[in-house]
This record gives sequence, structure tokens and C-alpha cells, in this order.
Amino acid sequence: MNSSLLSPPLSRVSEAPLFGLFLLIGGRLITQSSVVMLLYGLILLPQNSVYQKVMALEVTQILLSAQSVDGSVRKHAEESLKQFQEQNLSGFLFSLSGELANDEKPVDSRKLAGLILKNALDAKEQHRRYELIQRWLSLDVGVKTQIKTYLLQTLTSSVHEARSTAAQVIAKVAGIELPQKQWPELIGSLLSNIHQVPVHVKQATLETLGYLCEEVSPDVVEQDHVNKILTAVVQGMNASEASNDVRLAATRALYNALGFAQANFSNDMERDYIMRVVCEATLSPEVKIRQAAFECLVSISSSYYEKLGPYMQDIFNITAKAVKEDEEPVALQAIEFWSSICDEEIDILEEYGGDFNTAVSDVPCFYFIKQALPALVPMLLETLLKQEEDQDQDEGAWNLAMAGGTCLGLVARTVGNDIVPLVMPFIEENITKPDWRQREGATYAFGSILEGPSPNQLVPLVNVALNFMLTALTKDPNNHVKDTTAWTLGRIFEFLHGSTMETPIITSANCQQIITVLLQSMKDAPNVAEKSCGALYFLAQGFEDVGPSSPLTPFFQEIVQSLLTVTHREDAGESRLRTAAYETLNEVVRCSTDETVPMVLHIVPIIMMELHKTLEEQKLSSDEREKQNELQGLLCGCLQVIIQKLAASDASKYAFMQYADQIMNLFLRVFACRSATVHEEAMLAIGALAYATGPDFAKYMPDFYKYLEMGLQNFEEYQVCAVTVGVVGDICRALEEKVLPWCDGIMTQLLKDLSSNQLHRSVKPPIFSCFGDISLAIGENFEKYLMYAMPMLQSAAELSSHTSGADDEMIEYTNLLRNGILEAYSGIFQGFKNSPKTQLLIPYAPRILQFLDLIYMEKDMDEMVMKTAIGVLGDLADTLGSNAGSLIQQSLSSKDFLNECLASDDHLIKESAEWAKMAISRAISV
Repeated sequence: MNSSLLSPPLSRVSEAPLFGLFLLIGGRLITQSSVVMLLYGLILLPQNSVYQKVMALEVTQILLSAQSVDGSVRKHAEESLKQFQEQNLSGFLFSLSGELANDEKPVDSRKLAGLILKNALDAKEQHRRYELIQRWLSLDVGVKTQIKTYLLQTLTSSVHEARSTAAQVIAKVAGIELPQKQWPELIGSLLSNIHQVPVHVKQATLETLGYLCEEVSPDVVEQDHVNKILTAVVQGMNASEASNDVRLAATRALYNALGFAQANFSNDMERDYIMRVVCEATLSPEVKIRQAAFECLVSISSSYYEKLGPYMQDIFNITAKAVKEDEEPVALQAIEFWSSICDEEIDILEEYGGDFNTAVSDVPCFYFIKQALPALVPMLLETLLKQEEDQDQDEGAWNLAMAGGTCLGLVARTVGNDIVPLVMPFIEENITKPDWRQREGATYAFGSILEGPSPNQLVPLVNVALNFMLTALTKDPNNHVKDTTAWTLGRIFEFLHGSTMETPIITSANCQQIITVLLQSMKDAPNVAEKSCGALYFLAQGFEDVGPSSPLTPFFQEIVQSLLTVTHREDAGESRLRTAAYETLNEVVRCSTDETVPMVLHIVPIIMMELHKTLEEQKLSSDEREKQNELQGLLCGCLQVIIQKLAASDASKYAFMQYADQIMNLFLRVFACRSATVHEEAMLAIGALAYATGPDFAKYMPDFYKYLEMGLQNFEEYQVCAVTVGVVGDICRALEEKVLPWCDGIMTQLLKDLSSNQLHRSVKPPIFSCFGDISLAIGENFEKYLMYAMPMLQSAAELSSHTSGADDEMIEYTNLLRNGILEAYSGIFQGFKNSPKTQLLIPYAPRILQFLDLIYMEKDMDEMVMKTAIGVLGDLADTLGSNAGSLIQQSLSSKDFLNECLASDDHLIKESAEWAKMAISRAISV
């Protein structure tokens, strides 16, 4: 072949993207579609093929163009890649893996090739991930083998970015193939790399093993392979390993491999070895290795808590040294270890009804925190004095002082009263010092221990401190001290104020002073004002159940006015101040008594006017549009709370009705803005309005229905869809039979939602409940939906009947699903009661009773499901009567389950069971 023929197109090729071009190769014109076929053909061509060289150059150019600063070049290249992928996936993935493996290619094109490969194998959304997995599995075996060969070859590359990217892609492929019993040779070939002489190959292989352990479930890997992986990883971590890169990769790999190590942690010698190597790595001269080693310790503390006893003294010594002397990323992980131990012990003690004063032999708690207390608390208190100057202004700030305070709070929750005498001397010594760090640290320490110890221990201390703190909030010259003081007051009101407290800390003598100080502090810097709003929030919440008259009532108008003033501050966008002010206003309204109803009514037109203003603003930048959306969400949320408050009594509801039409009109205009967050808040507010207006809500349905349908179709923002499903229930309860004209559309959409694998699973249980709401509203008119709804309910019931081997999260979801299904059955039975069409339900009764029997036998029902299930048994007997008598008598539910519910300590379950027993007796005796 005459190589001179290649020069014109090659010079063009390097300047422009592939697609939309004609290439002249070997004297022939090749069209766009031929190029795609050509790229796939590369797999079958010899390595030195001219075609391959041309196409390899072309893919490189497109990948580089896809990262161009020129938007049009970038867009063109992205479209080319997309088109290539859609027209020939095998060729596309093969070309990318070849690019990644080729050391002669630019780093940028190789990195992007790897990233695209990775994204072609995985996605965050469950349904999309499933599609990508199926797509990979269906590819030609020969192509996949070639791709995997290229990926493993890349691990030997001299370029770090290429190796690291390949490691991630190999793990993604392993995550798909190993569970299918494919690529069985992978782990063996990776382990053989560990003994390679080039250090960079060893490093890349350990990195790959780490990612693999992250992607693959432990039950997919044989124990023999697990042992070999752990051996390789732990050897790589050893202090004798000369390369820091290898040691770091090994330490990070261990972090991901710990989930595989159950058998090894049960073996004393193997566990000792792993723990020794991890503890040694915390003393490495390299900061990243020390940090990664402490991250391993944090993971071990939660995964293998019960195995830690013999190592705790050594771990305390190395964590104390790190907290005192090491760089911040390492010290933070050292503190995180103790926070993690607290989390474990709090969970155990809560589960076993923890008594702080007696060690019960059968409680699997080793009281590590209690034992470490005398040394641990001083270590944490020391960190509180290591604040940063600007920490209160930075929302995402996380430093040693914050980590220490958070851990101190967890220690207080773990050990209760024992912490108080250890912390109080520190507070007394530092609270009046001239250095702001000491005053702030002392205040932070006090705020941190307010949850955990008994009120009897804390209330006397708070009574002494309260006056001092109110003075500090207004008079202290330092912003940080005021910020932490306001936060601590909020904690006092959250944990030590309320109708359940024996000794009130807020009295007629100090209530006015507290409110005056908080309202004054709302004028302070945004971070202080935001914390003061938070304190007022908990102050109001504590007066929720005080009876007909609240101590806040005389100050209600002043509080509301102050909060509205805060929302108009020019700097209200900082430190979440505007959001905090509206949330506090909502809580003040929600917890107010009937005395304040006239004042609450006065707020309605004010908030309506604010919402109206946001709708008038035109031609906003994207940043301004985002702020407008956020404000609309806050205002809709505020109106929702006000509507709920005023709808609670007939008199206030009647007074509110004058605003209903205008409010609904505003909500419809908000929907027209099409923002997901606003959509959600406005939808919730409409649910409250439907409850308030009752059957009159029917007049809004013609204008509102299209937005209701849009909400039900919103698979992407599934929370919006879930909220909309809830609002359908609200509307059904409000309109009853008047909802009938809209039911065909609503039911069609709900059935579509249930059939979709794109919709997040959490939305499905409330959809089933919604069937019950619709049936209750329209009664026997639900007949035409039975043939669609009942098979859906039956197949979901079968799915949720068997939970053996499921983890806690799955059991929790299964119970939500069961509850939704049962609520649907309950609503359908009640809807058809006393109708001549009840016989339509008889064919479904055996499957429903079978479902009740199955979930009873599974023995993992929560109390909510138990109550709903026994209610369904009663509804079935009540509605079908003698038609179901013999069926009921044959079921387990009518005997064993019923008796268990009758003996329940939960009065609601017992009540439902007693009613069900009467309904069953009537059905059987007829």
C-alpha cells in the first residue's frame, strides 16, 4: 500500500472529529457508518493494520476534543462518542480499552477512555445499573476477553493515572462477572502480580484488589481466595515494605477487604497479626499511610467491636498520641475511632435497655468507653481549644475542635452521669478566661454533655449557668463564643425543657429575659442569629403540650415580627439564616395555643404577599432563580403549617376560608415555575389545603389535576412523586365520592408507577396505601379497578412474604411494603362494605388470608404491620361475613395470630384484635 495516500486524510483527521467526515483510506472513501464497522473490525485485524492505526489516532483525537475548552468542539466530540457507543457498543468499549492500555497515548485521552468505560458498567440509579449489567453480560465473549486483557495489561503501565483508572474498571467488571461465575481466573492472575519486581505493578494490583473488595459481595469470593487476598494486602502493609506507594495501596485495600475477613477475625493468631500490622501502620512516617491505617481501625471498631478487648490499651495509646501530636487528617480519624466505639455501645445499650450503673452479663457490651473515661475525656477536652478562626462562617467546616466536641457528646450519651464530674472542672476553669478559645471551649463542652446524663444531674447546673449564658450571648465580645452559647442554649431547651420535666428550667421569672435575649441576638451576625433562631425553635417546641395557655402567648406577636424581620435581612442568605427563621416561625405557630389563632390569621396575608412577590420577578439569572425557588419552598412550607394550625378547629377554619381561593391560585402559579423543590413544598401545602377545605376542594381540581399528574410522573425526583401520592390520599379523604371523575387518570398513573423499574422502591408502599384511600372514597365504584389492582397487590404480597436471609434494611423495607399492601386491602374491604357488590371480593379472600398466614409465620413483622394485618383480618370478616366464614376458620391468622395480638402490650394492636375477634365471631356464627 502506498503510504503517501494516507497523508491528506491523516492531517485532516487530527484536526476534526471523526463523525460527519468521509475518510480516504487506501484510496477508498469510507462513510460514517463504515467507520463504526471498521472500528469493530479492528478486533479481528492484525496489530500493525493501517486501519487500526488510523482509527486509534481518531479515537484519541475525539477523546481529547471532548475535553476541549472550546464548547462547540467539546459538544461535537461528545456527540461523536455517543453516536459511536449507540451504533456499535462492542467496538466502542474495545477502542476505549485499547486507548487506556496504550502507553504511547496522551494521559488525558487515556483517563477519559477509562472513565467512559467505568460509566458504561455502573450507574447510581438502580434501574440504569441493571440495564448496564445486562448489556455487558450480553456482549460477545471474545470481545469481553479482549477488553479484560487490555485492562489487566494496563496495570503494568508506567503511567499512574492509567493504572489507577484500569484498577477501578477491572473492579466494576468483576462486580458484574464474579457473581455470574465468570472470570474465575481474575483473582489468581492479580495475586500472581503481587510478586512482580516492578513496584508500580504491585501498587496497581493492590489498588485493584481494594476496589474489587468494594464492588463484590463477600459471599461471591471463596475463603481460600479471601485468605490469599488478605495475606497479600497485609504483607504489602508491613513496615518492611520499602515502597510507600505499595504500603498506602495495601492499607487502603485492607479498608475495603475488612468485610471479607470474618473468618480471619475469628482466628486469634490471624486477628493478632492483622491488628499488629494496622497499629504499626498508624506510626508510618508517611501521613497518608497513617490516615489510611486509622481509617482501617475505625472500620474494625464497627465491624469487629466484640473482638477489640485485647487491643484497646494499645489503641488508646496510639490514638492519644495522634490526637495530641499528628497532622489534622490523622488526628481526626483517631477521634473518629472513639466516636465509632460510642456508636456501637449506644446501639447495644439502647437495644438492651441500657442501665448505666450495672453491667449485665448477657448484654454484649464491653463498656470500653466507661473504662477509658478518665483518660479519654481529658484528651477530648484538650481538642476543644484547637478552634479555627473562621469555622463558624464555613458551613462545611470540620476540624479537631468540632470532632472532639462531637465525640464528647457521644461519650455523654454512652456513659450518662459519669461524664459530668469529669467535664465540670474544665468548664469552671475556662468559662471566664480572657482568651476567647477557652471561653468557647468551655461553652462547647457544656453544650456537648446535655444529652445522656439524667435531668436530675443537669438541671441544677443549668439553673446556675443560664443567667451567665444569657449575658454572654449579648455581651461577649467574640463572635465564636456567642455562636456556641446560642447553640448551647438550644441544646438546653431541646433536652431539658418540656412538659415531661419534673423541674422546669423556664419559669415566669426568667421567660421574658430569655425571649428578649434571643430576639436581640437575632440581630447579631448571621451565624449567631441562626443559632438563636434554633434556640427559639426548641423553646417553642417545649411548650407544645402545656394546655390552653402558653407562657409564650404574651410574646407571640413580637416573636413572629422579629422572625419576619430576620427573613428580610440583606445577609439572610448567609449561614442558612433565612431558612432557620422560617423553620422557627413554623414551629412557633405549630406549638401555639388557641389563644393565638387571631394572630396566626394575621400572618396569612403577609406570607401570601411574600409568595406573590417571588412570582412577579422576571428575567432572573440561574443563581437568582435558585434563590427564588428556595424562598418559594420556604413560604409554601410556612403556609402549610399555618393552614394545618387553622384547620384544627371549626371556628378558625371558617375564618381561614376567606383566603383559600387566593392561596390555591398562588400554589398553581408556583407549580408553573416547574422547580422540583418548590413542587414538593407546594404539593405538601395543597394536601393541607385539601384537608382544610374538604369537599369544596373539588372546584380546584380542573386546574390542579395536570400538576397532580406531573407529580405522579416524576420518577427522577422520586420524593416529589412520593409526596404527590400522599396528596392523592389527602384529596380522596377531602372529596370522597367527588374525586370519582379524576380516578381513571390517577389509577392509570399509579399502576404505571408500580410497573416501572425506574421509580425508587420507597414510593411503592405508599402507592398501595393510596389504592385503599381511593376505594374508601369511591366505594363500590372501585369495581372497575379491581382487575388491575388486585393482581398487583397479590404479586407484591408474594414478594414480601418471604424474607429469610434478608438484612435489616431489607426487612424494614419489606415491612413498609407489607403495610402498604395491607392498607390497600383494608381500604378496599371497607369501601365495599354494605354494598351489593361485596361478592366481587370473595375470589380474592383465600390469597389474602394466605398472605396473613405467611407473614405471621415469618415472625419478622413490626408492630405497625401487626396492627394493620389484624385489622385486615377483621375488615375481611366484617365485609364478607358468612361468605368467608369457613375460609377464616381454616386460617392460622384467625387463631394463633389473633391470640398473639389479643395478648399484646400495645393497646392499639390489642384494640384492633378485639374488634377483629368480634367480626370473626359474627362471620362464623351466621
